[in-house]
Amino acid sequence: MDLIGTGLKKRTEKALADEFLRKAVAFTTDKLRTGKLAATDDFGNWEDWRERAKAIREHTISHLDYYLTQFTDNVSKNGGNVYFCNTASDAVKQFIDIARKHDAKLVAKGKSMVSEEMHLNHHLEQIGIEAIETDLGEYILQLAKETPSHLIIPAIHKNKQQIADIFSEESGTQLPPETKPLANFAKQKLRNYFLEADIGLTGCNFGVAESGSITLVSNEGNGRMVSTLPKVHVVVMGMERLIPTFEDLEVVLNMLARSATGQKLTTYTSMITGPKRPEDLDGPEELHVIVLDNGRSAQLGDPIFQEVLHCIRCAACLNVCPVYRHVGGHTYGAVYSGPIGAVLTPLLMQDMKEAGALANASSLCGACYEACPVKIPLHDMLVHLRHRKVKMKLTPMLERLAFRSFQTMFGNVTVYKMATKSAYYLQKPFVRNGNIQKGPGPMAGWTDSRYFPMKPKQSFRDKWAALQEELKNRPAAVSGNKNTDDANGARSGGNAKTNGKGGGGR
Repeated sequence: MDLIGTGLKKRTEKALADEFLRKAVAFTTDKLRTGKLAATDDFGNWEDWRERAKAIREHTISHLDYYLTQFTDNVSKNGGNVYFCNTASDAVKQFIDIARKHDAKLVAKGKSMVSEEMHLNHHLEQIGIEAIETDLGEYILQLAKETPSHLIIPAIHKNKQQIADIFSEESGTQLPPETKPLANFAKQKLRNYFLEADIGLTGCNFGVAESGSITLVSNEGNGRMVSTLPKVHVVVMGMERLIPTFEDLEVVLNMLARSATGQKLTTYTSMITGPKRPEDLDGPEELHVIVLDNGRSAQLGDPIFQEVLHCIRCAACLNVCPVYRHVGGHTYGAVYSGPIGAVLTPLLMQDMKEAGALANASSLCGACYEACPVKIPLHDMLVHLRHRKVKMKLTPMLERLAFRSFQTMFGNVTVYKMATKSAYYLQKPFVRNGNIQKGPGPMAGWTDSRYFPMKPKQSFRDKWAALQEELKNRPAAVSGNKNTDDANGARSGGNAKTNGKGGGGR
């Protein structure tokens, strides 16, 4: 894949030219957004719940060291093992150590964005361990050799015909583009993986610190299958995915389900506390929890960016973002897409030179903030990332030159007046029917899809100056009228005086 920043323009153009992708992404995000709005209206006091969820996440992240210690202690007390990994490479190495200890050949995976962040499948394939995605969307993309395009609906950009083609190639039999036979094929195919897997791997929506429990939410049953059937269950989680208590968990689960899919509660909500006990009928014999930092701790204490760790991965910001809705997730060139990805990716990678380009993949409309259930000001963060790029002199030379020229022009009245007057004549070669068309240089990106009105010959400042000049001439006429009025008033006053005298005589 192209580098994140270098290939952004090329990927954007490709996505904009793909009419089906644009329609598919817009259709699904519209549906999710409408469902969310209906669910939040039914919920009542949505803003109060947002404030409560924000307070929970803010408190947790502000005391993350305490809750990580509490969570680790309780996982250990319940018979599990916890490993802290600074980088994605460390996390991969830790997982491979566990796999080799058990001579694992097959790993059945539940949906996990952190495993995508680790590029785990690629690393396992290199050492001969087969990793199978059991989430239906992830499984489709694995067969298509693609990465997820959405945080909760990985195959948002695929239709039934495309999925039928993928499954037909895998099965060797032509399957119809209908939901039931496609789902049946996947179900039959994945069932054996659940039964044969040496290790089951899942992500973690929330870790409950007070009990050491792992919470998984899913609309498919695969999460429960991979966390109970294999003898070894490995959880990979970002270090920020903690909640202090079950009382707090109730709040964030409500916010997650409604914000993500418009459901009151996801179909499957599982809470796993330790490995199988002697009295349990099923469950893994071992539980391992890999806690990943990978750039997250660098945001702790940052007055601007610490709030990005509040994210509960609901994808509500993707569903309202006008940029994401037009180009889909692959355009971002990273694991996390949409507004949250545009902020999170450069921060986690700590690479403003390449990943910092994503900060420009936004209209800064603020819709992401309005949709976010924990009120993360992503639009403000994107502005700060752009500012950081400028301070680091990572913007193109032409852009820096343009802004220096802008500063010079707007910082000097004489230069400004000369520039605005000359603009009228310089624009003439590009004006058609009162609008600038096929604008030169960077302006072409605007004029290709929008109207850019031509600059009028007389500017607002010129009109204002002319109006002021006209008003200066009016006081003379007003003054003449005033003198006439005074004269009339004097005559009136005289009459009043005379009348007054007359009145006094009578």
